[in-house]
Order: sequence, then structure tokens, then C-alpha cells
Amino acid sequence: CWEVRKHNSSEWCHFIRSNPDCRLDGGFLDYLDGVFCVFPPQLLPLAVTLYALWLLYLFIILGVTAEKFFCPNLSAISTNLKLSHNVAAFSLTSPLHGVTFLAFGNGAPDVFSAVVAFSDPRTAGLAIGAIFGAGVFVTSVVAGGIALVKPFTAASRPFLRDVIFYMVAVFLTFVVLYLGRIRLGEALGECCGGWGWWDHPGGAVTPHHSPMAGYLGLYVFYVLTVVLCTWIHRRQRGDGLNPPGAWEPEMPTDVEEQESSGTNSGDDGEEYRPLLPSQESSLRILATALSPLDYRKWRRKPWYWRLFKVFKVPVELVLLLTVPVVDPDKDDLNWKRPLNCLHILTSPLLCLLTLKSGAYGLYQIQGVFPVWGLVTLVASALALIVFISTSNEEPPKYHCVFAFLGFLASAMWINAAATELVNILRTLGVIFQLSNTVLGLTLLAWGNSIGDTFSDLTMARQGYPRMAFSACFGGIIFNILVGVGLGCLLQMTSSQPLVKLEPDSPLVWVLAGALGLSLVFSFVTVPAQCFQLGKPYGVCLIAYYLVFLCVALLTEFRVIHFSPP
Repeated sequence: CWEVRKHNSSEWCHFIRSNPDCRLDGGFLDYLDGVFCVFPPQLLPLAVTLYALWLLYLFIILGVTAEKFFCPNLSAISTNLKLSHNVAAFSLTSPLHGVTFLAFGNGAPDVFSAVVAFSDPRTAGLAIGAIFGAGVFVTSVVAGGIALVKPFTAASRPFLRDVIFYMVAVFLTFVVLYLGRIRLGEALGECCGGWGWWDHPGGAVTPHHSPMAGYLGLYVFYVLTVVLCTWIHRRQRGDGLNPPGAWEPEMPTDVEEQESSGTNSGDDGEEYRPLLPSQESSLRILATALSPLDYRKWRRKPWYWRLFKVFKVPVELVLLLTVPVVDPDKDDLNWKRPLNCLHILTSPLLCLLTLKSGAYGLYQIQGVFPVWGLVTLVASALALIVFISTSNEEPPKYHCVFAFLGFLASAMWINAAATELVNILRTLGVIFQLSNTVLGLTLLAWGNSIGDTFSDLTMARQGYPRMAFSACFGGIIFNILVGVGLGCLLQMTSSQPLVKLEPDSPLVWVLAGALGLSLVFSFVTVPAQCFQLGKPYGVCLIAYYLVFLCVALLTEFRVIHFSPP
């Protein structure tokens, strides 16, 4: 499809529509057809500008959905499954920011983007570039920025554990890329490293041992290691009664948390609280629940926050209409009777119309009645029953079911946004004749990492640099192991138990080498400094990323030539 720009501009549209390689799988918009057929050639810069703005807005959609809808529902699910204190919420009990539920919440955009990219061999380079590119960015720029903002003593044992696991994951990916394919054993993981067969690049069929333990198997082993280490450490320090040790990040006390979140007794919200409780009408509850703006907060915030909020309001309004949120921290569990009853209708319709870009929802039963019509009838009847049998004041006993519904709906939103994101990045690659790998390591990696960057640096400025530094290495382990493992696993079938991962440019090897070198640098220098990290360490990491970026771009534009392995 890259050949389109080599033709005369009058032939662009015919080339795009007649070339099978230019077809975008999934998604609601055909971006290639739009830029080469809808816009005239002289307005190509305008089309690229509009696509770039839409790309930025897709990142906003991913961030808002994950932060305000996906993660809260995961937290509610983990609370109902009694996982909040031992596995799900490691943000309160371990140096990691979460190894299962919370890691899934924070890494949802990265994982969904990887799964969507792996669904098409033509865009697999996007996933590899984004996962490796985000790894280099987070372990160098973000980790270095934390050291610059707040020099600190790193948590020794969790740091060594996470870096070792991450180096193993990078090595496993390097082996898979070298072989050019990933089999079921590598994706799932074989506890004893079972034997299989591969077709050697030279043509011979030779036995092989699955590299390491496989992606998903290695992640399960990592989770078990974290749980075991945390349990041993708790036993050693007496079940958390002592102050944090040298390898555990400091956490704010309950009083500090209340003061920072504005929930102490002196909060300004007290003056707005009515003296006597009053029963609100269902219509007023619905209107209040659907308002994405807090007018008291709006008046206190600076102009740039308000401007960004204006862009987020349409997204938040649509999400409020289609995704229920269960909040275990509230007395009423965020039960909004009229809105939750509306969710019984809108959430299933959302899932149906976003699955396979609406193909299943528009299917005609017996060629007469559409599937979305049947779902509307059933969901409307169920919503009416729930509305009649419940009250505005008290949530029903089955309210936790809404957390699962919200989880599914928000996951479908993220998947839909990730599909559009991958398609528009592929379109930009065709326009500028860039490989998917360079788009992945730059635009996709930066977009998916920007939220973690701001949250980690803010955490460091607030006095918790060890927690932020641990999150840098702990979170991306989830992204690479689950992103590659799950993305490839979903593409495998019984007749095709492997996925080809052939690098689309030599840049892949630059990425793999840069990430491995970054991890080795931290693995050697951090213990050498007795885990005392300051500004020199931060400057070195950021300078390393700038050098890597220059080498990567020079390789992409063929200024630097080398033969890949």
C-alpha cells in the first residue's frame, strides 16, 4: 500500500480501492479511503491535520475510559471477589502499583492496542514498536525524571526482582522475533517447557524447547513471586505494624490521605451539605448523575485545566450514559437508580454495536428482525423490572453485577478506540511512508505512556519517589507479557497454532537492543550506587533516550545501515 504515493495523484483513489493490502480490518471509518478519495490531493495537508487532531482525541478517550470507568469497576470487582488485600490492590501493600487487576486497569490502553495491532500481520509492527518503545521511554525518561525531581533511595529487592523479570521478557521477545513466529507454547507458557517443532529459516524441521516459560506463564510466575515476597516480608515485619522498611515505598497515613483528597472534617464541601436529608426525584438524580462537571471544582481550577475539561466533557457524557460505575468507597456504592436502569439498556447495545464494528448487531434474524432490536426489547423489559423493584435510596443486593457490566462496556469502548487508533496510525504510515515500528515507538508509545508519566512524576513531587520508581518497572512487565502473549494467543486457531512475527524493518532490532541495554544499565548502576539515585542518574537516562531516538530515526530513514540477524 506504500506504493500509492509513487503514482499520479489522479490514480490514488483507484489504487487504494483496488489494492487488497490497503483494506483496514475493523473500525468504523476507512481512513485510507478518506484521505485519498474524499479529500482532493491539494488538501492532503488539511486531511493529515484533521487525522492528527482525531488521533489526539482518541488518546483522550482511552485515558478517560481507563481512569474513570475501567479501573473503578475493576476495583469494585476485586473487592467483591475478596482480592483487594492480597492480590488486586498491591498499591496499598507492595512496591508495585498492581500486578493483576490494577495493572490491567493501568495497562488497558497498551494491551488493547497490542491485541488490535496483532490481529493483522500488517500492523503487528505497531504493537512491537509500541511495547518496546514504551519500555524504553518509561525506564529512561520517566525513571530519570523521577530521579531529577526527587533524589531518593530505591527499593532494592523489588527493583532487582522487576528488572530481572523484565530482562527475561525482553530476551523472550528477542528470541521470538529472531525465529519470526510465536507458537502456542510461547504465548501460553509451558510449566515444564514442553517440546515442539519449528520450521528453521533454512527450511529444516528441527525440535525445539519453548523459549523460557512463555509469556502468560511467565506473568503468572511473576504474580506468584510478588505474592510470596509480600507474604514473607509481612511475616518478617509483623503484619505491617512497623514502619516501612528500606525496600518498601512510603505510604501516606489515613490523615494525610484525607487531607490531600479533601475528605477531612474541614472540607469545603461541608457547607454545601444539607442539614436535613431530603428525597430527590428520579429525574433530578438522573440529571445530576449525567453532569460531568463539578461547578465548585470548575471555579477553583486554572484556565488550562478548564480548556482540557471542555474537550473531555463530550467523552465523559457519552461514557456516563453507557457505562455504569460501582464505587465501593461510597455509602450507596454509587447507586443511581434511574441512570443504572438506563445502563441496562445502553450497555448491552454498546457492546453489541462495537463488537466487530457492529456486524453482529446489524445481523438480521431470519432476514427479518435485527439483533439490536431484540436486545433492545429484552433490555428494556429488564430495566423496567429493576426500576419498579428498587428504590432511589438503597442499592439492591445484586448491585455488584453492574460492576461486571461496567467492566465489559468500558473494555468495549477501549477496544473500539484502540482499533481506530491503530487504523489511523497505519494510514499516517502510508501517507508519510513510515514503517509501523517507528510509528509504534513514537506516537503510540508516547500516547499510551503520557498518563503514567504525569502520574509518576506527580507522585514523586508529592514525596513518594520510590513508589513511582517501582511503578516504572512493575507496570510495563504486564504490558509486554500480557500484551504480546494475549495478542498472539487470540490470533491462534487449532489449524494455525502459530503467529508470524516478521520484523518489518531493521528498527525492531535497534528497539530490542536499546531496551535491553537500558535495563542492563539500571541493573548495574543502581546497585553500584547503593540504590541512592540522584540527578546524575536521571540525566544519564534521559540523555540515553535522546541518543536512542536519534539512532532509531536515522535507521528508519536509512541513514544508518546494518544487516539484521
